[in-house]
Amino acid sequence: MYFSTTAQHEEFRMKVRKFAEENMKPITLKCDLNDEFPEHLAYEMGKLGIMGLYFPTEYGGAGLDVIYYAIAVEELSRVDGGLGVTLSAHTSLGANPINDWGTHEQKLKYLVPLAKGEKIGAFGLTEENAGSDAGGTQTTAVKQEDGSYLLNGNKIFITNAGSAHTYVVFAVTTPGIGTRGISAFIVEKGWEGFTFGQRYNKLGIRSSRTQELIFKDVKVPAENLLSKEGDGFKIAMQTLDGGRIGIASQALGIAQGAYEDAVSYVKERVQFGKPIGAQQAVAFMIADMDTKVEAARLLIYKAAAMKSEHVPYGKEAAAAKLYASEVAVNVTNNALQLHGGSGYLKGMNVERHFRDAKITTIYEGTSEIMRLVISTHVLGKIGVLNKADKEKAKPQGPTGARKEVLINEGTVEERVDKLVEALKKDGYTFGKEVDVNGPIASAERAVGVGMGIADKENLGLAEDLAKALGGVLVCSRPIAEELQWLPMDRYVGISGQPFKGELYVAAGISGAIQHLRGIRDAKTIVAINNDPHAKVFRNADYGIVGDVLEILPLLTEKLKG
Repeated sequence: MYFSTTAQHEEFRMKVRKFAEENMKPITLKCDLNDEFPEHLAYEMGKLGIMGLYFPTEYGGAGLDVIYYAIAVEELSRVDGGLGVTLSAHTSLGANPINDWGTHEQKLKYLVPLAKGEKIGAFGLTEENAGSDAGGTQTTAVKQEDGSYLLNGNKIFITNAGSAHTYVVFAVTTPGIGTRGISAFIVEKGWEGFTFGQRYNKLGIRSSRTQELIFKDVKVPAENLLSKEGDGFKIAMQTLDGGRIGIASQALGIAQGAYEDAVSYVKERVQFGKPIGAQQAVAFMIADMDTKVEAARLLIYKAAAMKSEHVPYGKEAAAAKLYASEVAVNVTNNALQLHGGSGYLKGMNVERHFRDAKITTIYEGTSEIMRLVISTHVLGKIGVLNKADKEKAKPQGPTGARKEVLINEGTVEERVDKLVEALKKDGYTFGKEVDVNGPIASAERAVGVGMGIADKENLGLAEDLAKALGGVLVCSRPIAEELQWLPMDRYVGISGQPFKGELYVAAGISGAIQHLRGIRDAKTIVAINNDPHAKVFRNADYGIVGDVLEILPLLTEKLKG
């Protein structure tokens, strides 16, 4: 059987290519260097009619097949992978669950503006303990007497976060029953208690906006429950099947862009009296690159066609995503190699494509998870864990197993007393003086300060506590790197210095994973934060809830006494 896209598909390809070449290409370097999301182009894509390609016209879409969508992501990514994933996350993740699972009223309210490109969508599934294993979700949605839900928790690595207006968010509504207790909700930007963490400083796709979602007692109306309670995991898995077509298309576009640059370069670059493309070693590299790109395209379009026909396509989407993402890494690597030293310089397209490619093997399911999905389709579910083994296999947080004792009742002074009593019961004594600026590597105790300290002048409160504790003063990454309130050598974290002593007090630290991994070897972790839902509490032995600036001097006084 001969397979080819239609003339209409290819006419559409040229329209999107023209848009990307004229609008994105001139600013790709600026966006990459400045970590800048060209938000205005998302709305321009809406005007172009590509933000809801395969959604029904009844709900603002174009009513086209999924191959059109794959082509759109591919062509945007051919110029810039960040712009491609903006469309992919909006369509496959932010809007598609509403299209597939939403009520008529939900579609009218949310899907129509998303499909028309009047608003941007996003998807909130990933957490620190719920990446490849979505069943590890810890964000909660507690039903209230009026039928609404109170949403608390964090989501990380969220594409389009901050710019998106509509978020499909997954949370536990029934604890203790695993994935059957997860539900999905439509959450709007601007709701009280819904905020965003700092923008991630990424290796690649830097024109794409990626941030953390933070939910603190966010009230979600009952009518914003997607489908019914307990359907969340099913919605997430079905959504990711479609999302993998988008990421595969992004990977294909990145590979295509790098491949085209390589072909052009090897025709022009002359060495030993002839273009380097005339060298058989180089020509064979080009042949391999071309074959892999074309094979990836066929896998992707097959999965897209199957989705359009509403037949099961999970295995095909996983295969397309696995192969295309690994092809992207291989092709961009070879394209850079063919450019030699020039390809390694900032400002070269192949250098940016090389950095952009890697993430496609990770998000929407890692290559390892894709192999698991494919093999499960082929082999069935063999060697499934029994209930007891599943309990043993539950993932631990970044600091390992902790007591998670939350001190949240009584006056502030009573809470401090309870904390000191618990520490003394554990055998800790106080009164020994050490240099608060001493080396972290040999320190037995430490006080770490985070953004919750609020102002540089409040560092004195933490320093006083460190003296009373008999420890050193350290900090989270933003305090040292961005605010520069303390030197970089005081930063504790996975990319800073690890703390391996006996007692660590985290003051005003919310619990970023890079910081938590730097203190995982601490014998005892104490967290002080005014947010009872701060994730640092789930990774600490003792947590005391309250105003950090009020608790620090009280705790210092108690330890001195």
